[in-house]
Amino acid sequence: MEQSRREQKRMERRQGRVPFLRSIQAKYALTYLLVVAVIVLVMNTYPLLMAQNMVFSSKENTLKRQALTIGSALAVSESLSAEGVEQAMALLEDLQVTRVLVTDGAGLILYDSSTLEDRSGSYALMGEVVAALEGQDVFRSEYRQGAFRSRAAAPVVYRGVTLGAVYLYEYDTEQGQVLRSIQGGLGYISAVICVTALVVVLVLAKALTRNTALLLGAIRRVREGEYSHRVEPRGRDEMAQLATEFNQLTDRLQTTEEVRRRFVSDASHELKTPLASIRLLTDSILQNPNAELNTVREFVADIGQEADRLTRISERLLTLTRLDADQEREQEPVELGPVVERVAHMLRPLAQAMEVELSCRLEPACALLATPDDLYQVAFNLMENAIKYNQPGGRVEVTVCHEDDQVCLIVEDTGVGIPEEDMPKVFDRFYRVDKARSRAAGGTGLGLSIARDTARLHRGDITVQAGPGGKGARFEARFPALTQEVSQT
Repeated sequence: MEQSRREQKRMERRQGRVPFLRSIQAKYALTYLLVVAVIVLVMNTYPLLMAQNMVFSSKENTLKRQALTIGSALAVSESLSAEGVEQAMALLEDLQVTRVLVTDGAGLILYDSSTLEDRSGSYALMGEVVAALEGQDVFRSEYRQGAFRSRAAAPVVYRGVTLGAVYLYEYDTEQGQVLRSIQGGLGYISAVICVTALVVVLVLAKALTRNTALLLGAIRRVREGEYSHRVEPRGRDEMAQLATEFNQLTDRLQTTEEVRRRFVSDASHELKTPLASIRLLTDSILQNPNAELNTVREFVADIGQEADRLTRISERLLTLTRLDADQEREQEPVELGPVVERVAHMLRPLAQAMEVELSCRLEPACALLATPDDLYQVAFNLMENAIKYNQPGGRVEVTVCHEDDQVCLIVEDTGVGIPEEDMPKVFDRFYRVDKARSRAAGGTGLGLSIARDTARLHRGDITVQAGPGGKGARFEARFPALTQEVSQT
């Protein structure tokens, strides 16, 4: 049975796993790889483009300068002839170009250094020559199939008259080889970068998502009811902070779940007792049809008392529910003294019946921000408990005073007191020090819980300690005092 449950949990966890391609880890990895790909693309294009532009600029300067030099050497007479051009070209130093071509003013080729195709005597039907004959300096270069192909043309001008054109062509594989070697080196470096980046990205993505995976697994375990599970945060980043917040949340959930279970158990027990009594009394009446009228009336009176107790428990449970749900109250300046005086007036008959002396010492100007009904409930619960759990001939002293920046409500009694080990628990719901006596007094174990929760709604709190001389109990409710500036506004 246990093994089948474990297998079921494993299946649920497997079903809850996100496919890798949809996971955050994959998204991190793809994002980093995309960034690396962009960097590699830029690294493989920008340097090559810069190198090409540098070569183009260098060749433009060189070829244009050589074309102008040849044009100046030829511009010595009013006309160009094939013999004169050949003689002038022979006098020039060895030109580092693949081809030199000279035309006259009509575009007729007078000189061609090409050994592959001698076109002397024909017309040069090239755009660069046409532009040069129109008086323009022309340059064009391209990198194709591992070689730079550069063309330049310049007019031959004599006294403002264009006599012809000089056309230069260069086929450079050396610079192309240099560019190819640069391209190969960049490719090798890019391959190394890509492989390294792939490994680093996978490791880094796994490390970045480790806390996410741990947190996701922890959430699933808490969803299954394992509120005690905690996550060990690693590092100091946002995910570590999120893990810490998750642990604090699960602490609250665990505490809330424990309180809920205890509350349901205690509430069920408290409601079950008067219901069982009512059932027993009604069965007694029904099973004894010949019972005397006085006996029936006594049973009915007991049923009424148990019904009243059920009503008190239900009302106080509803009060606690409202306190848990409604955290916002419309507060107003309230003087605590008159509220306590009203409570004392209501409880004096109870004090007289219990043979308890009730006295109040109320200082003026003890105002705070709260609601009169909430303060009345706090004071009523504290003072009623002090009277009910007192002894005949005992005393209850109520003090309202102003201490520093706080308003204090102090309730002291000379009753049976509270054992020291029970003091931290008296504000727990349904907790009673003496259960038998509490039931006899009509207590529900909720009054002090209601009082403390109500006080905390108004930024106050209630503490308990032994009374003077170790007799009885002393409850202190403290609230932030209302300052004069706030009261005027």
